[in-house]
Amino acid sequence: MKRLYFRNLYSPAICFALILVLTATPGLEARVQPTHGYDAFSTDDEIKLGQKNALEVRKQMPMLPDSDPVVKYVQALGAKLASNAPGYKWPYEFHVVNVKEINAFALPGGPIFVNLGTIQAADNESQLAGVMAHEISHVVQRHGTRAASKQMMAQLPLQVLGGLLGNGTLAKATEMGIGFGVGSYFLKNSRQSESEADLLGTDIMYDAGHEPHQMAAFFEKLEKQMGAGANSNFNQFMSDHPNPGNRAEAVSREVGTLSPRSYLSDSADFRMVKERVAGMKPLSSQEVAAQQKQAGGGTIEAGAPDITPSANLKQFSHNEYAISYPDNWDVFGDQSSSVTIAPKSGISQNAVAYGVIIANYQPEESGASLDTATHELLASLRQSNSDLKQIGHDENLRVNGAAGKSVDLVGSSPIKDDLGKAIAERDWVVTTQRKDGTVLYLIFISPDKNFGAMRPAFEQMLRTLQVR
Repeated sequence: MKRLYFRNLYSPAICFALILVLTATPGLEARVQPTHGYDAFSTDDEIKLGQKNALEVRKQMPMLPDSDPVVKYVQALGAKLASNAPGYKWPYEFHVVNVKEINAFALPGGPIFVNLGTIQAADNESQLAGVMAHEISHVVQRHGTRAASKQMMAQLPLQVLGGLLGNGTLAKATEMGIGFGVGSYFLKNSRQSESEADLLGTDIMYDAGHEPHQMAAFFEKLEKQMGAGANSNFNQFMSDHPNPGNRAEAVSREVGTLSPRSYLSDSADFRMVKERVAGMKPLSSQEVAAQQKQAGGGTIEAGAPDITPSANLKQFSHNEYAISYPDNWDVFGDQSSSVTIAPKSGISQNAVAYGVIIANYQPEESGASLDTATHELLASLRQSNSDLKQIGHDENLRVNGAAGKSVDLVGSSPIKDDLGKAIAERDWVVTTQRKDGTVLYLIFISPDKNFGAMRPAFEQMLRTLQVR
């Protein structure tokens, strides 16, 4: 990305019968239905895509064998939940990753992975069932491939994409670097997707007989732990599963639309598994990364070692903000100018391939809202670079407690492939408003295929941002 400095069909009898059915079935009208949206992938393609990426995950990550009692328990619990999932009957499969960080993710078409640390952290079976029902809901609603389809629409002419449907979509997705491996951007859900998965997951838990409030209780527990800074193991889960807002309230409202019933909160099987996992010592993400590196499996493809962000941070103090950044990257600019923070080899001829641009934007009208100012900024960015296209809608987030906006863009990277063609670039724009009405914005930049690997470092930088 270029450096910016600033830039009426039924008879009465039938209708009466329908009324009787609806009034005789409490909650029928209010039951959540799976959401739908444009998807370039057929169900067969989606299953193939998930199976392919599941193989890669199992190669890259330390897995508990299917013969392990913990895995057998998770598979049985997953099968029970999946049997109550609505919609297309995907070939669900469940795996346990021997990693201590609390997380779980679903691949397109049915593969679901649960970190051992999640089982260790759950207080009862319903909390674990809540996490798994939530992930099943992502599969039901095809959130991953719908997000990937948006990117394909942004990067391909509609007539080309239309010609691909049912005939080469998978191949084109591979060519464009769209994947669902460990750390993939498409495994990081939007708040809208999270809200949809919460509500549908609530119904799945209810139908399976598990206490649905426990899903929200588990998520709230993790948020409190993260907010207290007690354990960084919670951070990745909340990063991949951002709170859509009033999570517990939304779940309670949905439960209120359903007929009262008795629930299973815990089980003897869970307590036995809980005792077993308490004595296990899963690997940390850092240990996994070190093993991958030793085996030659890097997570970022780049020509220079300084591209990979260091875990050690340095602080940069600007007149308008302070931020910490990887200590193997450099600051280009000073305390009063627009700034680029990037590895030396991530910048070439005044263009940024890896890194973050930080600058201030003055809205056209005084007193403009953050939303208005952000859209003005985006229009200006696209005017400066017509190649930029927005993916999805802008979302709200918090920037060190303050209101912020988040937008994803795609464009062309300064990096060229072997044929001399620019590869796809991902630009994550974050804005927040200062007291004087100006907008501080950050553009986190990376080749699209590497963005999932770079995002943890970008998010870590954003968490350290203090606006003056």
